Amino acid sequence: MSSRKLFLVSGGTGGIGAAVCHQLADRGFRPVVAYNSNQFAAHDIAERCEGIAQHLDLTSESSIIDAVDHIEALLTSESETLAGVILCGSPPLALAPFGKITTEELQLQLQVNVIGPQRLLAELVRRCFRKNKEGTVVGVLSQAMGQAKDATHHGHGVASGMGAYIIAKYGMAGLLELLAADYPWLRVRSVKPGYTETPMLQAFDERFLALQREKQEFLSPQHVASLIVEEALAP
Repeated sequence: MSSRKLFLVSGGTGGIGAAVCHQLADRGFRPVVAYNSNQFAAHDIAERCEGIAQHLDLTSESSIIDAVDHIEALLTSESETLAGVILCGSPPLALAPFGKITTEELQLQLQVNVIGPQRLLAELVRRCFRKNKEGTVVGVLSQAMGQAKDATHHGHGVASGMGAYIIAKYGMAGLLELLAADYPWLRVRSVKPGYTETPMLQAFDERFLALQREKQEFLSPQHVASLIVEEALAP
């Protein structure tokens, strides 16, 4: 196999993550399909994309280190380069307003969206990106976060009832801001898709989804993936 630049995709077996892997392959990149539990799907996607299936549990420090070890070894043995990381991984959505967010749900969302990615990116910057001072990181946020007004006002349009998920996505946004500030040679980007036709929608009542579909067209995973890949490859 000829050498190609790698892109690590966390949550690579999800609806959006899988579509990202396919579109990266179409652009000539070799996706590293990172998965937690869906090993069969990861190997299937990797085979079809001429990529690599890689176990990555963002709630486990040892799993993160093992994954980076494998990627670093691959870069050394096959003289490949890591072009970037796309953070698509997210736990299943548990709906709850602010006052009913459980400690366990908040911990899980923060671990997968903030704490795990911070450890992963810190290791990759130190062991893979720093050598050439080049790399791209794209975080997948959410339109449910609403829009910021200005420095003296809170954001507006935040989706009610998606408590822990939205808190964690704001945590990821802060993570990306700090990453960009500390490593100005990294290309750090983000996308904020709206409702997307993935299994995550199973958390919502069908009547609620019907009302939302009357207000806006839901996105396909392929469309969101195209936004992510365009952002990752933009100058």
